[in-house]
Amino acid sequence: MAYLQGSFPLLARCELAPGVFSFTISCPEIAAQAQAGQFVHVRVEGFTLRRPISICSFDRAAGTVRIVFEVRGRGTERLSHCKTGEMLDLLGPLGNGFSAVKPGEKLIVVGGGIGVPPMLQAAKAAGADATAIIGFRTAGAVILKEEFEALGCDTRLATDDGSAGYHGFVTGLLKQRLAEGAAALICACGPMPMLKGVVALADEYGIPSEVSLEERMGCGIGACLVCACKTVKDGREIYSHVCKDGPVFNGNEVVF
Repeated sequence: MAYLQGSFPLLARCELAPGVFSFTISCPEIAAQAQAGQFVHVRVEGFTLRRPISICSFDRAAGTVRIVFEVRGRGTERLSHCKTGEMLDLLGPLGNGFSAVKPGEKLIVVGGGIGVPPMLQAAKAAGADATAIIGFRTAGAVILKEEFEALGCDTRLATDDGSAGYHGFVTGLLKQRLAEGAAALICACGPMPMLKGVVALADEYGIPSEVSLEERMGCGIGACLVCACKTVKDGREIYSHVCKDGPVFNGNEVVF
């Protein structure tokens, strides 16, 4: 699949939670090719390196792509100040996405913090056959819960401090869900310790898992070798590249 590069207008922006922004961008060419779990590489004025941001959702009919990102440094801080109508330079869609389940099969998506947004599109196709388990530090950081619910997903919320939903980690909710019945696939995105726990539970219950990894990137297309991660192929450890070989990997391929 070919990726595209161009300037596209920002149609809508909002702050979902303190420091977390949602941008809806008109880019029909990217929307037409995008898959759940892929990302776009965003150029930020004044910075040499682009910023990789997961695709939260896309609408092929409307020709739009939505990204949700957290301010984590000077680049994303600058990006957060973009106004409606400004042009954004995007490269994408990049990377490999999540596998789709067959109609009627059960899907579980698990997201932690800023790993929650890419799970929205992954859950979209499964709708009421999906369980969405999302976790945040505290109630004030919760985003997208209503949007998962609007898709018909069985949506379960965890917070580290117990201020909303289940008091604890998403792995606790995942264990509860798996005790209720099987699923065809578990997809996850979030911090590495969370992903390690999700894969362990998936293995315990004999369910395939796919995880989306986050790494610093330079080029976004596999040329600069910055985003190397250790994986297992054919029984031996190798270095893969998150931008080109991922960001989605089979859970059992990742060396945590």
